[in-house]
Amino acid sequence: MPGALLTDLYELNMAASYLRRGLTGDATFSLYVRTLPPTRGFLVAAGLEACLDFLESLRFDDDELRWLGDVAGYDDTTLDAFAALRFTGDVWAVPEGRVIFAGEPLLEVTAPLPEAQLVETLLLNQITTQTMLASKAARCRLAARGTTIVDFAFRRTHGVDAAMACARAGAMVGFDATSNVEAARRWSLPAAGTMAHSYIEAFPTELDAFRAFAEDFPDRSTFLVDTYDTLTGVRRAIEVIREAGLSDRAAIRLDSGDLGALAVAARSILDDAGLRRVRIFASGGLDELAIDDLLSGGAPIDAFGVGTLAGVSADAPFLDTVYKLVSYAGRPVLKRSTEKETLPGAKQVFRSPDATGDLVARRAEDPPSGWQPLLQPVMASGTPLDHDAGLENARARFERDVATLPESARRLRDPRPPPIRVSPALQRLTDEVRGSL
Repeated sequence: MPGALLTDLYELNMAASYLRRGLTGDATFSLYVRTLPPTRGFLVAAGLEACLDFLESLRFDDDELRWLGDVAGYDDTTLDAFAALRFTGDVWAVPEGRVIFAGEPLLEVTAPLPEAQLVETLLLNQITTQTMLASKAARCRLAARGTTIVDFAFRRTHGVDAAMACARAGAMVGFDATSNVEAARRWSLPAAGTMAHSYIEAFPTELDAFRAFAEDFPDRSTFLVDTYDTLTGVRRAIEVIREAGLSDRAAIRLDSGDLGALAVAARSILDDAGLRRVRIFASGGLDELAIDDLLSGGAPIDAFGVGTLAGVSADAPFLDTVYKLVSYAGRPVLKRSTEKETLPGAKQVFRSPDATGDLVARRAEDPPSGWQPLLQPVMASGTPLDHDAGLENARARFERDVATLPESARRLRDPRPPPIRVSPALQRLTDEVRGSL
């Protein structure tokens, strides 16, 4: 896991000042999304497991401490305090895979103030990136309507870590496979891949390339047919499929042009050849809206590969996440900045039985009858707790939540999230803290 220097300098400055001045009482910070992107009716919580791994292993090693002293200029007293620092706090969080909305905590940290402050940057990084990617993948999954969907994003993501997070996020929301071999190995995911145009071009003819691939990989022969002329490529693939006896396990891949029209034409050619079980795989600049348009238009496509636009969440490439102090040494606090006001105190989020709205409440409040708490204790005194981690559990939570999500929030175009309300008790606390400022 990343080291303690994967943070912003001001976090170190504040932690050093807290330690020097004895400001080590318990602080609670709340991490949440201020507002949803206009193209999102919901988000999918992700990134928690990476955060817990980081918190459990947090420490400054000798090289980091040496750099902090020699280059960053921290004094020996501060370096000794950093050397002894470990994360000893508690974490409450929404489990991965759950559907969440803006204005409600995804994660709350309670720990001695220097510890809780120091971890802000990494927690925001992981929760923001992975939630953003999982939410985009969820929309692609909804658009596919049960059609096979594969993560092709590795080569276009913003770095290797993002590629790994993208593959994991896709699996969390129901993608069928990934092209990312290391992600497939690490998380026991199905790996999927076809061939590139360079493979076709490396052979004297397209037919030679198809024959070689069918001979080398008879159980995963998907023929890329658009290197030269797409429909001619389909006919050459048919010739090889018949020669190799692959009629029940082959596919063709369309990667350019008018995918809807080409899929209709290719399906007709395949069916006329008696190859009704040969599948059509489509890729090339696809996102949830393109997939939705293709299927709504009746394109006979059996599987989709999504890459760039999903891997960078192109229409919403960031989330407005924040990590705000809400309590220190037993004293609830808030921020009153214009359009950035916060709610004080540790919190809980309750979901209505019909999933038509959430209630942000004080942590100790009892839920309304039949309402479900979303935040769970996931770490105590720096030690992770059993909280049904793992991709299978996260995917099961996503399936349950998305099935009950209002249609207005699920919409791919002009989505509307359900309302988020504040409990009377939390509102009273907020008014009291405001009045004391």
